[in-house]
Amino acid sequence: MLNEINKTRQEYIKRINYVLDFVEKNLDANLSLEQLSKKAHYSSFHFHRIFSAIVGETVNSFINRKRIERIASILLVGTNEPISKLAYKYGFNSENSFSRAFKKYYGITPTEFRFKGKDIISKIGIESLSMDKYICSIDNIRNWIDMNAQIEVKELQEIKLAAIMHIGKFNEIEETYKKLFEWVSQKEVLDIQSVKAVTIYHDNPKITPVSKVRLSVCVTINRDIDPQGEIRQIMIQKGSYVIGHFEITADFFQKAWDNMCVWVVENGYSFRDGDYFEVYHNNFKTHPDQKHIVDICIPIKKYNTDNEKEAKQITQDNLAHYRKEIKKGCIQVDYNRLIKCIKELRIHFAKEHPIDFKVGTLYQGNMNFTYFPFTTDALKKQKLKFVIIFNHEKMRFEISLSGQNKAIRKKYWNIFKNSDWDTYHVAESIDDSLSIIDHILVENPDFDNMDTLTEQIEAESIKFVTVIRDILE
Repeated sequence: MLNEINKTRQEYIKRINYVLDFVEKNLDANLSLEQLSKKAHYSSFHFHRIFSAIVGETVNSFINRKRIERIASILLVGTNEPISKLAYKYGFNSENSFSRAFKKYYGITPTEFRFKGKDIISKIGIESLSMDKYICSIDNIRNWIDMNAQIEVKELQEIKLAAIMHIGKFNEIEETYKKLFEWVSQKEVLDIQSVKAVTIYHDNPKITPVSKVRLSVCVTINRDIDPQGEIRQIMIQKGSYVIGHFEITADFFQKAWDNMCVWVVENGYSFRDGDYFEVYHNNFKTHPDQKHIVDICIPIKKYNTDNEKEAKQITQDNLAHYRKEIKKGCIQVDYNRLIKCIKELRIHFAKEHPIDFKVGTLYQGNMNFTYFPFTTDALKKQKLKFVIIFNHEKMRFEISLSGQNKAIRKKYWNIFKNSDWDTYHVAESIDDSLSIIDHILVENPDFDNMDTLTEQIEAESIKFVTVIRDILE
């Protein structure tokens, strides 16, 4: 009887592990309870109960937490990407709903976190592994790296691993490794000459409470294995990594990670989605100074364009010109007038089409775009929406079909891109665009005749919407 219970529990863990890995890799996709239940081969009710029992939180809580923590990690290391774009990318319906969820979790707004994240992390009680504090001085970091590390940027091939999930309880990791090594030894899947122990971090201990930090305790293997209970096979994907070779005691691990992250930024690289992991080359207990010989590996990419580099560099000349224009006051007057006109346009749509459309909030965004969304009941169920945009740079009104998140946008973008559709322009790529299909409504709008302008925008928008609705509804 006990043996049957244990088999059932192992099967539960195996299936939940599969779902956790899927969620980790698809935080920007539509992760419904029904979809995840199917992947675990359980009914929704049964899956929800098992998930909560094993992971310690509900499915929705886990997904929301992971998405919030992913965005917090991006903000912490630095990004030029607007918070609104990050929120939509990771499945939040609006910037406001994301901000509320973020503040509920961290006690501060995403904007505050973006500029004061490193200072605030310690104040809100989310600490790392009780190791050394973050070193603020760049010079000290460079000196420490020079003295304690050899760093190289390298293209790694896929690494095949057997793994056991481990949540919190860092003092029990050694026991998890023992269990894993016993299993792989019995299955004879070790390459004795080159075997390495590997820890993959699925959470950032600076962002996630220590008790919820999820990691994979792993060992390299020489052939594929079938999942068995809590043992599963995972792959570290090939790609560019910065690798720091260290020989350090346990209390310097966090300092090593912090310094490596600073090195990435200081040397013209940016972080990419991927596995952050450690590779161990010795048993520290046999080292005369109890030191770990370890590689810390961080997935990186070069800045995509020169513009991205330049965006991080604000010269004094730039600021002097900006200050001069601001003092004149013309920019503020013109900008406020534009916003007032766009607000009136939004109000017009809401009043004139209360049955046809649900009109969303006006997003002033940045000084490049101002926009407001609207949708129909049918398209809302498909998680699609229309967006009327004022492009400040090109001084024109545009309209686009967009989606709630990247996965939705990609789904419908593929449908249109792979068809013979030629009525309106299909976005060239979905990677850096919130638009699936777009269209110019009015070039060089005449704001002195707002009534005529509103009629032009309304007529062209209804035409665009009607064509799209006929296809999608």
